[in-house]
Amino acid sequence: MSKTVVLFGPPGCGKGTQAARLKESLGVPHISTGDMFRDHKARKTDLGTRVQEVLDRGELVPDEITNAMVEERLGREDVAEGALLDGYPRNPDQARELDRVLAARGRAVDAVIVMEVPAEEVTRRLIERGKQSGRADDQDPATIRNRLEVYREQSEPCVAFYAEHHPQAVRRVDGVGTIDAVTERILKSLNG
Repeated sequence: MSKTVVLFGPPGCGKGTQAARLKESLGVPHISTGDMFRDHKARKTDLGTRVQEVLDRGELVPDEITNAMVEERLGREDVAEGALLDGYPRNPDQARELDRVLAARGRAVDAVIVMEVPAEEVTRRLIERGKQSGRADDQDPATIRNRLEVYREQSEPCVAFYAEHHPQAVRRVDGVGTIDAVTERILKSLNG
């Protein structure tokens, strides 16, 4: 049985940490848009060249390119049993495209995990991460507020899409606590 899981959560919620753990537990690859962009650029594909041109102009990668990369990635053999998607879809149009791509392969989204962490906690985590990593974008409260607002603007409509079209798939998980506790909650929501 395939297991296709979409992971949502604000910046600093621990999504990357949880994705690394979940891919092991689920036995499926972790697919992130950033990794796909880097892969295509490294392989010098047509899509990779187009991504580089867009990024060089300081623009966001358009849905058309991101969707094409996701479709190509989901056609590879290592995702026959499913995938853990992180950073995609980001809007309802991408969610519809993901449904189309999966349906063409006789599959569907099995679960949409929404990691819920209060803004104050996310801000605290990001500032701490910024101190440790030296990342300036993680140390500025105004930048963090902006990143959280962008997440809300993009993700809330996407989560609403899933709540309407795949209500049985949406699972809201408390993302506050130890890494192990959050992993346990997510796995319980997937198995329950």
